[in-house]
Amino acid sequence: MQWLAQVCIRRPVFALMLILAMVVAGAASYGQLGVDRFPRMDLPTIVVQTTYPGAASEEVETEVSQILEDAVATVAGIEELRSISWPGSSLLLIQFNLNRDIDAGCQDVRDAINAVLNRLPRGIDPPVIRKQDPDSSPIMTLAVSGPREGRELYFLADRHVKNVIESAAGVGEARISGSAERAVRIDLRARRLAAYGLTVLQVREALARQNVDIPGGRVDTGIRELDLRTLGRMDNVRDFEELTLATVGGTPVRVGDVGTAVDTTNEVRTLARLNGEP
Repeated sequence: MQWLAQVCIRRPVFALMLILAMVVAGAASYGQLGVDRFPRMDLPTIVVQTTYPGAASEEVETEVSQILEDAVATVAGIEELRSISWPGSSLLLIQFNLNRDIDAGCQDVRDAINAVLNRLPRGIDPPVIRKQDPDSSPIMTLAVSGPREGRELYFLADRHVKNVIESAAGVGEARISGSAERAVRIDLRARRLAAYGLTVLQVREALARQNVDIPGGRVDTGIRELDLRTLGRMDNVRDFEELTLATVGGTPVRVGDVGTAVDTTNEVRTLARLNGEP
């Protein structure tokens, strides 16, 4: 570096021009620098979400959150472990040390939760385990509106609009909110259930067992092989009332004998409006 100092002393004009050239080149390059406002970060945080439909906050805490929290607490490398319980849902926030491999930690959490699944109450949805990813936050919100019922708009958004968006390049996930999906509600009569010696749980299990499509195997016709499907999933509301629950005294007891099927929607948890219109 001594020769550079000697050149700058002997030729000050050259040194000045050299400095100006570096300043101009730096200013020109500054505008071309790539800047990511939301840089990708691999946070050492794992989220475990469990849905327990119809349960109060206290039940979720004692029957779900505490059991999962005790199981996850045995995993090595955890710096902070928190659980949040509210009606119908449980959330575990697991923060690992920075030197902990997040993929290995996620697998350890999954193994710990699988070990206590048999202790969780019946009727809950399987726990969803995922890494906290800042890139999963939505970057765009689209509205679907029209002179139709909310569940019709939900059907169009779910079957058509969502598929088109998810097939676009660079799109990771598209979520639908602000409306309710179609659902069939079974209104049971307690006296009729008691008369047949049935419980609400038996009705629920019968619905879950019979309202499902099951693979039927294959049929070999010699020159062709045909795949078979047993179409058991029901779409018509009246088909639910014809579903057999049990046999009492040699007579089949159907849903229509103890209740009524109603074509409705799921409970609306979110509401979306466009220009004041749903």
